[in-house]
Amino acid sequence: MSASTQPSSRFLLSAQGWPYLLVPFIPLALVFEVIHAPATLIFATAAVGIIPTAALMGLATEELAARSGPGIGGLLNVTFGNAPELIIALFALNEGLQEVVKASIVGSIIGNILLVLGAAMLVGGLGRERQTFSATAANVQSLMLFLAAAALVMPAIFELVDGRGLPSPNAELVNYGGDVERLSIAVAVVLMATYVAGLFFSLKTHRDLFNPPYEEEEDSFGWSVRRSVAMLAIAGLAVGVMSEILVGSISEASETIGLSEFFIGVIVVAIVGNAAEHWVAVLVAYKNKMDLAVNIAIGSSAQVALFVAPVLVLASFVLGPQPMALVFNGFELGALVLAILIANVVTQEGESTWFEGVQLLAMYAILGLAFYFA
Repeated sequence: MSASTQPSSRFLLSAQGWPYLLVPFIPLALVFEVIHAPATLIFATAAVGIIPTAALMGLATEELAARSGPGIGGLLNVTFGNAPELIIALFALNEGLQEVVKASIVGSIIGNILLVLGAAMLVGGLGRERQTFSATAANVQSLMLFLAAAALVMPAIFELVDGRGLPSPNAELVNYGGDVERLSIAVAVVLMATYVAGLFFSLKTHRDLFNPPYEEEEDSFGWSVRRSVAMLAIAGLAVGVMSEILVGSISEASETIGLSEFFIGVIVVAIVGNAAEHWVAVLVAYKNKMDLAVNIAIGSSAQVALFVAPVLVLASFVLGPQPMALVFNGFELGALVLAILIANVVTQEGESTWFEGVQLLAMYAILGLAFYFA
């Protein structure tokens, strides 16, 4: 029986349909926000409300990828999936929370590489000896991450040698001076140019490499490309609204549970802003579509490093009290380099097992513990 003819009750109780049972939490979060309910209540309802919107994004991405291939499908997914994080960061920039913004950038990169890809490999590998994906396409994206690592580390090295040193994990706003700010602008321009070249490479000159065809599946809903893109846009907007409400309640809620702003930025905001990719990557890996899962996880990290971070640097000259320099603290630099090295290792052979997923998740847990005690 095709998905389009399944009884609605059966679909809602399936692995693909259960998130839509949580749709009522979306208007509930909006109501709590309007009436100024306790921050912890707003936080909880908004977090749950993100789940069905992310699920809709996953469904639309699968429908689109079935017709355009995992490369374009993954690109559209990470574009819509990273939009909430970009919006959240722009609001934080305007409030002068630059170190929180930088923490969310690093948290998004390591979250996609370790948490998302790890969960996808674990769930997809259960019951299977191994899963395969295009090693060439994955290695291209991993190399882009290496470039991003060099670009994001060099301003910190510059500040260590000629400046006041790295910021502390608990800093909010640091004035680094003109030289490192100009260096950050130049690095941002190079990263954005590389990102545009990467799009041309994956969508034009080497389209076949990033878009291997999938076989037709019986559980397809038969959505057109136009409808799939429309659903992606709607889901992305809904994720953005829920994420903004969630982040608006984090500061007050965090005081109650005792979390630092650094931990909130690198773990909580990063997970919230990338909730869509989290769900999609795990879902498609469960269906043995590891090409799409890897494109989402590694591709989203590359997009954050090569596009989101540079946009935020340039936007900081308009928003907030002062420009944002790409100078990360020691915890962020260590996590960034380790995660990108791991991404290169796990994608070398073009295959994965569930135990590799466990190891990626363990690495994320170790970093999270270090961030918590920082």
